[in-house]
Amino acid sequence: MAGVTDKPFRALCRMHGAGYAVSEMLTSNQDLWKSRKSTQRMNHTGERAPIGVQIAGADPQEMAAAARENANIGAQIIDINMGCPAKKVCRRWSGSALLQDEQLVARILNAVVQAVDVPVTLKIRTGWHREHVNGVEIARIAEGCGVQMLAVHGRTRDMLYKGDAEYETIARIKGAVDIPVLANGDIDSPEKALKVLRATSADGVMIGRGAQGNPWIFSQISDYLRTGSYARPSVIRVRDTMLQHVADIHEFYGQFAGVRIARKHLAWYAENLGDTRAFRRAVLREPSPELQLQLARDYFDRWLDEASSTTSIQCLTGTAAELARCS
Repeated sequence: MAGVTDKPFRALCRMHGAGYAVSEMLTSNQDLWKSRKSTQRMNHTGERAPIGVQIAGADPQEMAAAARENANIGAQIIDINMGCPAKKVCRRWSGSALLQDEQLVARILNAVVQAVDVPVTLKIRTGWHREHVNGVEIARIAEGCGVQMLAVHGRTRDMLYKGDAEYETIARIKGAVDIPVLANGDIDSPEKALKVLRATSADGVMIGRGAQGNPWIFSQISDYLRTGSYARPSVIRVRDTMLQHVADIHEFYGQFAGVRIARKHLAWYAENLGDTRAFRRAVLREPSPELQLQLARDYFDRWLDEASSTTSIQCLTGTAAELARCS
């Protein structure tokens, strides 16, 4: 997710149990790599292996060159984006727009797989339009070209993120190929992860928006699949994790950009506490990194003080029985 899955966020997700975290989408046009944004997206210094870099573009040779260059500077997996539904991406015939042209998909995948010695993976949607669901055909093309893993979002491009993801197509894709298939779309809880795995027979799940402000979802899913139960984070743990995450953002991006980028993450952390409007007024307009951190801490501390009058165990959500499992 461009603008979200940056280096600080990837490190946070890995810390909380994600088995693998892919970089933000990087354009295949190397003329644009000199920008500060692209330079930061290509910064993988100190990251835990495997390092996966996601590229997007429409020209097979340009995509191959981008994959080769990223592999040369440390990418251990090249992931190709054919799932992004954003208009600015699809207008350039990239992302999920490519699903309209199966021959072009094959040329791109062949070029990239032949260009690098590292594994190549692919992210797709179920199709371009609800009346043209060709995810199975794309998956077979991908396998035939040498793609080694496939992640499938359970929506067509025209759905964007509206409505409910459907998993029947993912199940048909899983049954049509022998390479690993990851299910993606609307997986926002351990219970939903298990439901999707059962419905699709997928080899795993890929979490996107469900991890925003909620990096614990990865360890929770792992615990739930293994034991049938999982712990919810205490508000104190949420506060401390949030503050460290924001501090890491400030350090990575610098003062000016860091404060701005941290705002959306702060809002996501606060959503489960209820009154996000008050939080936005109190914290999100602050231009100073030091004061941004302090105001965020003060807000959570006030919430804790008010909540402590009704319960001694502070959790984000849950019934009385669930509160007893808080970590």
